[in-house]
Amino acid sequence: MKIDKAGVPFVTGALLPAAALAVSKRYLWAAAFAALGGFLTYFFRDPERQVPSAPGLVVSPADGRVMIAGPTDGRWAPAGDWKQITIFLSPMDVHINRTPVEGRVTRIVYRPGKFLPAYKEDASGNELNEIWIDHHGQTVIVRQIVGVLARRIVCRVAEGQALQRGERIGLMKFGSRMDVFLPPAAALTVRVGEHVVAGETVLARLEHSHDA
Repeated sequence: MKIDKAGVPFVTGALLPAAALAVSKRYLWAAAFAALGGFLTYFFRDPERQVPSAPGLVVSPADGRVMIAGPTDGRWAPAGDWKQITIFLSPMDVHINRTPVEGRVTRIVYRPGKFLPAYKEDASGNELNEIWIDHHGQTVIVRQIVGVLARRIVCRVAEGQALQRGERIGLMKFGSRMDVFLPPAAALTVRVGEHVVAGETVLARLEHSHDA
């Protein structure tokens, strides 16, 4: 199973003690560390995804459950009019983040904050990282938000970088949340409560897209 490079120190940090404890015949502790190593391997898994290629599609940036799908009420969104899709990632979901659209990164904004449970609405006050993407003249924003367990955001893109739809852009270590802000004319195709898959599930369609 392929795992993200960010997970290698965690997995190694669990499996090496497991091996040492097994050699010293402390099998109960060895089994506990081996189980931890297995969970961490599972958590940092990085499966390949089949990204749809039809024009104008917005794919999910994360695996998880949809918490919000509709017009934002302004409490969490950047200034302006947006539609918002919020996805909660449990510790059992794949945590690799992907860009929902192709385009060029115009801004990256990091903001320190709290570490409230990511499934709470006021978790928008948590530590977060915003990636602004110019998608053929339309702005799409992806926001990585950490939670109680997730204490580090990994962002692997830079301002000015060109992205392809579904491309890996980073991850959040342990349970977390992602917000996607779309132009008001976007036609949403998911509802609250649905489970979505990063890079594959279509969240919305953008009108007047200039995709070719």
